[in-house]
Amino acid sequence: MPSYMVQSDVGEGITNEYMVEDQTISTTTPLFSIVIAAYNDWAALDQCLRSISQEMSGPSFEVIVVDDGSNQAAPDVIRQWARSLPLNIVRQSHAGISAARNRGIQISKGSILLFVDADCRVQKSCLLALAETIAGSSQHNCFQLRLIGDSSKFVGRAEDLRLKSLQSHLLQSDGRIRYLNTAGFAIRRTSVNIEKGLFDPLALRAEDTLLLANLMESGELPLFVANATVQHAIGLSIARCLLKDVRSALLEGRTYDVIAEKPVKIRVTHRERLSVLAAMWTIAGQRSIGRSAWFVLVSRQTLQRIVSFCRACLRTPLRKL
Repeated sequence: MPSYMVQSDVGEGITNEYMVEDQTISTTTPLFSIVIAAYNDWAALDQCLRSISQEMSGPSFEVIVVDDGSNQAAPDVIRQWARSLPLNIVRQSHAGISAARNRGIQISKGSILLFVDADCRVQKSCLLALAETIAGSSQHNCFQLRLIGDSSKFVGRAEDLRLKSLQSHLLQSDGRIRYLNTAGFAIRRTSVNIEKGLFDPLALRAEDTLLLANLMESGELPLFVANATVQHAIGLSIARCLLKDVRSALLEGRTYDVIAEKPVKIRVTHRERLSVLAAMWTIAGQRSIGRSAWFVLVSRQTLQRIVSFCRACLRTPLRKL
């Protein structure tokens, strides 16, 4: 019986780390290559793969997990998914999420590259809805899937509020959206330089925003696919979310410096930001979300703005030297 290989890029060359003997792998080209970068988040990835396994009756796909130098290699609970999924796990030295996704692109075979985060869950019939939209939209090359939060958890309700508000505010009248989030983003293979990759490896955070800037610079925006849904299931406490926000604000500064040099407008104005906050307050009135989610979200965003402002102030004197 054919076997499926899991590779490792750690050290010199590529070595076969282990093989699974239980699955017959199709040699035909899949429609989708689902690329997932993972870094020490195996429990979340397990749930992500579980959700993808429910799409087996839909369009053909392969799953490529790029282990970006986690403290430990993929555990058995992840490896065992190769028995029921067309799964390829590649391990590389820690280089960041952009480099990991580019590695996944290089070994992909699908006609459509679909990026999903490890802490996301593909909702029922997502791939079918996406495939139908792509088939009927030959004039579009990239697609933003609809993102939702996990409303069963407090932090998840704040995330659901953020995603609903942004997607509603940034959706254009022609169906395209001035927003890109690689928690659920697809692009035609023909639009990607496979060897070079799609993401700037120097962008350790906000790499999807930089990609959006690059697309806008070339005159393109993602088409919003409202009926292809991915849930971003944050498994962190509020305290850990705040710590992550501080770290992200520091790391994404370099990326936003690159974006600022481009002749495109990415960040919303202060007036737009106030409009979004007002819309968030209205949406927070829904029983499934609640006003408390609004205060959590505003607190997180305020913290990020403060950290970004402090970083910019510290960098300004250095530029004058």
